[in-house]
Amino acid sequence: MNRLNKLFENKDKNILSIFFTAGYPTLESTVPIIEALEKGGIDLVEIGIPFSDPMADGPVIQASSSKSLNNGMTLKKLLSQVSEAREKVKEMPFVLMGYLNPVMKYGVEKFFKDAQHAGVDALIIPDLPFDDYMAEYKELSRKYDIPVIMLITLETSEERIHLIDDNCDGFIYMVSSASTTGAKDRYSEEQLEYFHRINEMPLKHLRLIGFGISNPSTFSQACFNSSGAIIGSHFIKCLDRNGGEPEKAVKDLLKSIGKTH
Repeated sequence: MNRLNKLFENKDKNILSIFFTAGYPTLESTVPIIEALEKGGIDLVEIGIPFSDPMADGPVIQASSSKSLNNGMTLKKLLSQVSEAREKVKEMPFVLMGYLNPVMKYGVEKFFKDAQHAGVDALIIPDLPFDDYMAEYKELSRKYDIPVIMLITLETSEERIHLIDDNCDGFIYMVSSASTTGAKDRYSEEQLEYFHRINEMPLKHLRLIGFGISNPSTFSQACFNSSGAIIGSHFIKCLDRNGGEPEKAVKDLLKSIGKTH
C-alpha cells in the first residue's frame, strides 16, 4: 500500500506536513532534514524541487530555490538524495513538489518511474493544468502508484473540485489564499467561510490546508477546518534562524505553532 494511504488510514486529523526545498541551505541538507522531520514526529514531508521561476511561491521559498540551484541541485541529484533518505526513513510519506518545466525536461514517464524507484509517494505540480493531468498524467499516476495532488483555492468552482476528487488520488491541497506562499498572522472571515464551504461538500478525499501557517492560531484553525496543515515558508525561516541545523529547526517550528512531540 502507498505510504500516503497508510498514513490516512491511521490518522485523519491533525496531520502535519512540512515543505522544504531540497538542496537548501546546503546541497547535502536534504537527507538530514528528512531524518530530523521524522524524528520530530512530522507526519508527511513535501520535498521541493528547486526551479528558477517558482511563480506560486513567496520570497522565502523563492530565495531557497535560487540558493539550492546555485548549490548545484538537479532533479537527478534530488532523486538520488530521496532514495538515500528512503533507506533510513521507512514509513513517512515523501511528496515531491515542483513545477512542470523540470519534469518535462527530465521526461515525464522517466520521472514517474525514477520517483517510484526512489520511494516517492505522491507529486504536487502546481502549474499542471487539470486537463493535461487527465490527458497525460492520470494514467502514469495510476501505473506507478504515485498520486498527483491537485490544489484548490477560494476561486475553484465546485464542479472542478468534484472533478479533482473523482479523478485524483492522495489528498486535496487547499490553498488558504489567492496570494503566494508566505506566513500570515490569522485567517480572514472570507478564508474561514471558504474552509467551511469545502467541508460541507461530500468529498471522498482528505483535505490539507497550506499557505500562511506560522503560529498556533493559523495551525489550529487549519487542523480544525481540514485534516491538517502544510507549513513551508515558516519552516525555512526556522532553518535560517537555527543556522541550518535540522533538529533545532524542527524543535523551533513545533514550539512556534504550539505543538509538542
